[in-house]
Amino acid sequence: MTGLSRSGNGFDLTRPDLADGLLSALSGPFDLIVVASGALEIDGAVPEKSMRTVSAQAMMDQFALNAVGPALVLKHAQRLLPRNRPAVIAILSARVGSIGDNRLGGWVSYRAAKAAVNQIVHTAAIELARTHKQAVCVALHPGTVKTAFTEKYLNRHPAVSPDEAADNLLSVIRGLTPEDTGGFYDWAGRSIPW
Repeated sequence: MTGLSRSGNGFDLTRPDLADGLLSALSGPFDLIVVASGALEIDGAVPEKSMRTVSAQAMMDQFALNAVGPALVLKHAQRLLPRNRPAVIAILSARVGSIGDNRLGGWVSYRAAKAAVNQIVHTAAIELARTHKQAVCVALHPGTVKTAFTEKYLNRHPAVSPDEAADNLLSVIRGLTPEDTGGFYDWAGRSIPW
């Protein structure tokens, strides 16, 4: 298993030069790549309650980490995934990135960045399918996971431990087929509307 992280080896998706350098140094093929990066709050900017509180800097920070970062990984996917056998690249997204499922408004920057990563995943899946017929490229919603990331928001939704969330997502990944590529699925394998 190969792991890249900001704390472990400086894999910072908001620093394209560092991210590209570490990704370029990898030699595959990898049968499974999971991009589990993301943040709901960056530099103290909390999710907006309405459009009236949108900040350009907070929105740019959200896009840098939650959309551009995964795109930097996906640009290496063709080189890192095998062409002659099944493989999966899964990007963690969030249900709030669903345009069709948004009934509450708010959380503008985070929602927009996650909607953007969903489009990036869908586009990458189309391109990857041209050369990697058995590959699957998907966006996954892990549900609410009990971590420091969600600590302030746990009373709003049922939450699971990180281990349970990982097991749930691995179960979904094991059930994916090439026909599922480009999709957006939750922790139980249900399709989420774009």
